[in-house]
Amino acid sequence: MHIAIAGNIGAGKTTLTKMLAKRYGWKAHFEPVDNNPYLEDYYADMNRWSFNLQIYFLNKRFRDVVEIARSSDTIIQDRTIFEDARIFAPNLYDMGLMTERDFKNYTDLFDLMLSLVELPDLLIYIRCSIPRLIDHIQQRGRDYEQTIRIDYLRGLNDRYEEWIKSYTGKLLVIDGDTTDFQDNPQDFGRVTDKIDRELFGLF
Repeated sequence: MHIAIAGNIGAGKTTLTKMLAKRYGWKAHFEPVDNNPYLEDYYADMNRWSFNLQIYFLNKRFRDVVEIARSSDTIIQDRTIFEDARIFAPNLYDMGLMTERDFKNYTDLFDLMLSLVELPDLLIYIRCSIPRLIDHIQQRGRDYEQTIRIDYLRGLNDRYEEWIKSYTGKLLVIDGDTTDFQDNPQDFGRVTDKIDRELFGLF
């Protein structure tokens, strides 16, 4: 079984992935951030490094999808391959931070990969407002994230909402502004109750 966590930068995907992996005994796949050779350069010069970063993520994410499909384990994934292609790359292109040539090349590659990819058994989307995202980003204190532009985050949020509206798989939406799953056990319990209903039909 494949469960995936989606959401903007700072929404709490990694935190929720860790908590659910521990709660259910699932195997976790995390977004490659700390060892990413492009991320710091990207935030310093998005025009120069946007294509390189997106190709790096696409490569890693496709490898994850292939591994998940071959695995007999239940796997929970921090961010999906769909977010890279439907949200991050188009947002960069619309902002003029990725050239048309690079965007077309990227999209052609993704479309080929997509023909080999199935939707997760459950997608959990953490919806957060911009102030909440900024608060989380500041709290975790990654130096390279402190220069993220608000219009960049806003563009991503808008694209997430468009994508979720058209998503055809099994979906659970969590309000990240009002649900403190990290520090409030009751909130986390409500999240797991919803997951149980979606996956196992439990009430």
